[in-house]
Amino acid sequence: MKKRILFCLFIVFIQSHLVAQTKAKPNILFIAVDDLKPILGAYGNKFIKTPNIDRLAKMGTTFLNNYCQQAVCGPTRASLLTGMRPDLTKIWDLKTQIRDVSPDIVTLPQYLITQGYSTQGIGKVFDPRNVDNNTDKVSWSTPYYKTDKKYYVPELGEPAEGRYQLKETKLAAEKVINEALAKGMTKAEANAEATAKVRPTTEGIDVPDNAYTDGANILQANEILAQLSKKNEPFFFAVGIAKPHLPFVAPKKYWDLYKREDIVLAPFQEINKNPIDVAYHNAGELRAYTDMPEVIATTPQKEFGLSVSIDKQKELLHGYYAAISYTDALVGKLLNTLDSLGLTKNTIIVLWGDHGWHLGDHNLWCKHSNFEQATRAPLLISAPGYASNKTKSFSEHVDIFPTLCDLAGVAIPSQLQGKSLKKVMENPLVKVKEYSISQYPRSGVDEENDRLGYAEANVMGYSIRNSQYRYTIWMKNSFRSTKPFKAESVIGDELYDYNADPLEKVNVAKDAKYAAVTKKIKAEMLAYFATQVVTQVAAKEKTK
Repeated sequence: MKKRILFCLFIVFIQSHLVAQTKAKPNILFIAVDDLKPILGAYGNKFIKTPNIDRLAKMGTTFLNNYCQQAVCGPTRASLLTGMRPDLTKIWDLKTQIRDVSPDIVTLPQYLITQGYSTQGIGKVFDPRNVDNNTDKVSWSTPYYKTDKKYYVPELGEPAEGRYQLKETKLAAEKVINEALAKGMTKAEANAEATAKVRPTTEGIDVPDNAYTDGANILQANEILAQLSKKNEPFFFAVGIAKPHLPFVAPKKYWDLYKREDIVLAPFQEINKNPIDVAYHNAGELRAYTDMPEVIATTPQKEFGLSVSIDKQKELLHGYYAAISYTDALVGKLLNTLDSLGLTKNTIIVLWGDHGWHLGDHNLWCKHSNFEQATRAPLLISAPGYASNKTKSFSEHVDIFPTLCDLAGVAIPSQLQGKSLKKVMENPLVKVKEYSISQYPRSGVDEENDRLGYAEANVMGYSIRNSQYRYTIWMKNSFRSTKPFKAESVIGDELYDYNADPLEKVNVAKDAKYAAVTKKIKAEMLAYFATQVVTQVAAKEKTK
């Protein structure tokens, strides 16, 4: 009997020890923000009000020189969440599904499930156009959360098109939907019709935060966190916030944080000297909003980009800033919930923006380029036991996957193309790489083939950004870095010296004074292409 009792006690001890070991792994709160460029207090901006993101910065490391791999939602998220660059994920557009072209690719949450984590998500984490209806079902240990209608303000109900609460806008959208249904359209087709015909760029009315989807999602996320805190397994919880993505919609109190007369426009709104034409686009995303045709018609247009009147520029900037402050408040609610649940001390918190955003510079709006304003993106990581600091060391979105594995104490998958930033968090002067790599495709036809839904882009631009320069090479003939380099496919190249020219006013790639610099960085680019070819071959061999 004594032996039996001792054996039972031993089993209980072992089980409790295993549970304790599992729970000892840090939780991960993974905050994805759409179209957020690094104009935050933590990045030295004194105009934009972001006290909560700044609070997170004081808890961890702010990566001042962080860059995305492709400045558009779907490809950059696919790259970040797999730790693989776009030419390996084969996601360059907003319609190709990841599992259709890379069925064996492993995502960050999918991998963490194998390491003892439960994984949950809500909001825009993957771009929904690049995954299945379950938001990549294999990535989540519980079904991906959809916005529960009960979290919206009851008297207002759901926002029209998932975006608008202004009464007049909702009535106009409802009218279009009813007319479309009467014509025999499906509900999905009717909703698309409303989006095409009723789509203002901004809205700022006096409503609570949860009048809009982001606010409702955060209320739901807080309840999910409360449920997760009661479980004995570590969690990976991904929370996607859609603002400040267009339309620039936020409750009035966030608009009131800024005076429009104090807003300063982009100082350089011209094409640069010695331009490469394919480096530019015509801001098709912004053009698609229904209040823009009138603005465009009354504003003299240049041969590149999108010229917007001063009044409309200020309205758009005002809306973007308000949406950032709205997002910041929602981040604060998540941080408060972590604190109240006692989770902060054992939770890694990462906040990232999927890419930057043009706000009139180069006469460009939106993202969709290899320029600095589109490729540079915020990244903040807080982890238990790591001091607060800021680093100028280069980092990329592909580094997030291996970094989180390293911080969580789990093995880093060998196929990842990024590097762990853990050493940088320990010492902000440490460098794990000398430069970042970004890329962007151009199709050259039919307005980026109906807003980036093209099957193939004939032209691809690859960009290296180091501490002083950005070098970009534009390639035709459907070149990808996983293919052998052919000099005859080069359209042109760009070089910008940020010490002398922070606004990218002059392309000095053909300037004799910069010949040695251009030669050196181009050689680095060709060496990068060579590594991509090797990686592609290795990946094919692995799947045989």
